[in-house]
Amino acid sequence: MNLFRSLKSRNFKLFFYGQTISLIGTWMQKTAVSWLVYQLTGSAVLLGVVGFVSLIPSLFLSPYAGSLVDRHNRYHILVITQIVSMIQAGALAGIIFFGYNNILFIIGLSLLQGVINAFDVTCRQSLMVELVDDKKDLPNAIALNSTMTNFARIAGPAVAGIILSTFGTDFCFVGNFLSYIPVLICLFMMRLKVPVMAKPVKSIWVELQEGFKYVSGDKDLSSVLMMIGISSLFVIPFNTLMPIFAKDIFDGNAKTFSWFESAAGLGSIISAVYLANLTHSNTLGKLITIAGGVFGFSLMLLAYAPQLPIALLFMAFSGLGMMAQTSAINTYIQTHAIPEMRGRAISYYVMAYQGIIPVGSLLIGWLAHSIGPRPAVFIEGLIGLTATAAFVYYRSRQAAIKTAGH
Repeated sequence: MNLFRSLKSRNFKLFFYGQTISLIGTWMQKTAVSWLVYQLTGSAVLLGVVGFVSLIPSLFLSPYAGSLVDRHNRYHILVITQIVSMIQAGALAGIIFFGYNNILFIIGLSLLQGVINAFDVTCRQSLMVELVDDKKDLPNAIALNSTMTNFARIAGPAVAGIILSTFGTDFCFVGNFLSYIPVLICLFMMRLKVPVMAKPVKSIWVELQEGFKYVSGDKDLSSVLMMIGISSLFVIPFNTLMPIFAKDIFDGNAKTFSWFESAAGLGSIISAVYLANLTHSNTLGKLITIAGGVFGFSLMLLAYAPQLPIALLFMAFSGLGMMAQTSAINTYIQTHAIPEMRGRAISYYVMAYQGIIPVGSLLIGWLAHSIGPRPAVFIEGLIGLTATAAFVYYRSRQAAIKTAGH
């Protein structure tokens, strides 16, 4: 079937199955951490702190991770990050299992997870090209990877909800620890021909500068990175306010909030399936534009949705636009960056996407506190549409300059 064509590659198939189990475990743990922190402290601020520390390392460490990945064997780095992640999950499971529910330990381990992720995500993304046998299948592999991530985002919290109410918090943490076993088995079963890296003669700091020069010098790459950076700072963090929409605006409970999460996840899966069916990457620029428009417009409609079913519909469209935009930009960078700079180019994507979201979450929280949640989400949608219009104008100008140059 066309949709799953990249699974013909044995290495990608192993990666896909192993990561699916692991990501469900990760989302189980994320849900259980939020629940536990709120149970222990009753503090929304500490909930925000845990979310912040688990993402902010990507902002500072991703470019360094990109240089490291370009200098060394990506497969070996991935094995190391998975083992260290398993140890982190084991430590968290241990302190919860033995009843040592110390909030500082939980924040510290969440920060450690953020540091590991800065290297792990960059490494996983840049290894994707080596996992598929036919390079034409790369956009399909990236889209399937996104589908898997969004499936885990729906399945993980659902499984966690059942486990939390039936067995208790500690089982979620133990479950995540055990979920790394299939990942490691799949990694060790791979037969990868990773290109031999030349012994680095330059220092990592020189390579960092080279990476920045390459990315900022390539007008096409820098424009898509700017687009994802603006989106991550001003548009994507809208979902920080969804608990307020569920509880206060629509007089709901935890179940209502889970509907918002599921609606966004459903929209994301629909767009990921569409991306998986793309046969070539020539239409990615157009797709980034359409997705940005859908995302911004959906948020403006979601902001003032009068009833819950209408809000959930626009939430699904928001998820669809957000996923299409981030995946199309990811695919664009992976297919357009030169191989020796791929790790560094992807690290700037991780930095502009994952690293900036926690800063945006703090901004939207402050904005919602100042003017209310509905106007705050409306403004985010408006910024999304404005950024998309600026992106279209910039790209058309660059195309005109290129044409005039020829």
